Amino acid sequence: QVQLVESGGRLVQAGDSLRLSCAASGRTLSRNVMGWFRQGPGKERDFVAGIDWNGGSTYYADSVKGRFTISRDNAKNTVYLQMDSLKSEDTAVYYCAARAHDAIIIFTHPRGYDYWGQGTQVTVFS
Repeated sequence: QVQLVESGGRLVQAGDSLRLSCAASGRTLSRNVMGWFRQGPGKERDFVAGIDWNGGSTYYADSVKGRFTISRDNAKNTVYLQMDSLKSEDTAVYYCAARAHDAIIIFTHPRGYDYWGQGTQVTVFS
C-alpha cells in the first residue's frame, strides 16, 4: 500500500517562500508521474504542478508559473514544491499525488492520479 505524506505547510506572509515535501512509502515511485494539487475553502481541487519520472518534464498551472518549482529526489522517494513570491490566493490545502502506472504523461485532472496524501495547510496573509 502506497502512502504519501506531505509536510512543510504553515502560516507565512505574502512574498515569502515555502518548500513542501511529499515522502512516499510502501513502494518506490521513481517510475511514476507525481503531482501537486491544492484546494481552497469551498473550491475544487486544482492542479498546481506535475513532474515526470526523472524530472525531465514539468508542467505548471498558469497561476503559479514562474513562482513555483516542482522537483523530485528518487533516491529519497520524495517530491518537492518550492513556492516563492507567495500570494494570499495561494492559501489552500496542498496535496501530493502519484499516478500508479505512468512515468511520462502529466495529467492535470485529479482523476488521473491514483495515490493521494492527506494534505498540508498553507496560509498566506497580507
